[in-house]
Amino acid sequence: MGLVPFFQSHGVPYGWAWTLSYGIFTVIFELILAVSVAFFILADRKIWAAVHLRRGPNVVGPFGLLQTFADAFKFFFKEVIIPAGANKILFLLAPLITATLAFSAWAVIPVNAGWVISNINVGILYLFAISSLSVYGVIVAGWSSNSKYPFLAALRCAAQMVSYEVSIGFVIITVLLFAGSLNLTAIVEAQRHGWFAFTMLFPMFVIFFISSLAETQRPPFDLLEAESELVAGFMTEYSSTPFLLFFLGEYMNVIMLCGLMTVLFLGGWLPVWDVWPLNAVPGVIWFLLKLFALFFMNAMVKAIVPRYRYDQLMRLGWKVFLPVSLLWVVLTAGWVLFRSGGF
Repeated sequence: MGLVPFFQSHGVPYGWAWTLSYGIFTVIFELILAVSVAFFILADRKIWAAVHLRRGPNVVGPFGLLQTFADAFKFFFKEVIIPAGANKILFLLAPLITATLAFSAWAVIPVNAGWVISNINVGILYLFAISSLSVYGVIVAGWSSNSKYPFLAALRCAAQMVSYEVSIGFVIITVLLFAGSLNLTAIVEAQRHGWFAFTMLFPMFVIFFISSLAETQRPPFDLLEAESELVAGFMTEYSSTPFLLFFLGEYMNVIMLCGLMTVLFLGGWLPVWDVWPLNAVPGVIWFLLKLFALFFMNAMVKAIVPRYRYDQLMRLGWKVFLPVSLLWVVLTAGWVLFRSGGF
């Protein structure tokens, strides 16, 4: 941490200097994430509006840049309404679980060489654990509301997220076989001679992208919030700041999965070609450009693909993605063994 020598020069012991430096970096990183979510939401709305040949948000601030902040400000001052039959503690705890886990997932994602909160050797397992826990926020919200629509959405959530986490797990295994490490920084470094998306892992990149839509309940898989059947799904009874926390957690997970795809398949902070002047561009810029390209694809899917039925969603996950990803694990393991001369 760059601040450690500064604190030590002012008489702070090394242990406290490291802790303060680490804490300041973490707080700044998370604040930047929280603010960036507002602009990603605006970009999502602008992209959707462009597909519909309309302007989108364009009133609050120049080019509508402050629209999301105005919406958030409005939510802060609305009344928090808790249904009389709800479990009040769990009802308020659910959005906190969702938002906290969404922020926690970013702890191991490197945005540049050395720019990561925690560069642990099992970063990918940490992310898989966090994504598995995020289902509890929705389940607790649906059950504690004591309402039939949120409860049905919670049941859908349990089935949907578990189904697609299986495929995502097998996809990640193929990447780990290629990279030979569970560390996300090492996975990026393993792509210096070619991004994994342009190898035999391209089908896994496609499966991961589609599964990420289902994992984050984005269209065409937004069946947890399907207004035609479930009013607003698990968020039907929520208002004010708790609703805002759910919204923040949802978009934070979308951005996190775009960042994870960038790291796993698109070389993270590495340039498109390792030649001047491309390699003179800061790595964090390359990371953000790739992340936004994936987010743009995510937004375009929302704009042009009609919503699936629930049986179609389950069929895609269990009858297509699961066998294909399992087969690719075997093929990838065979290829890696052959390339290393194991046969």
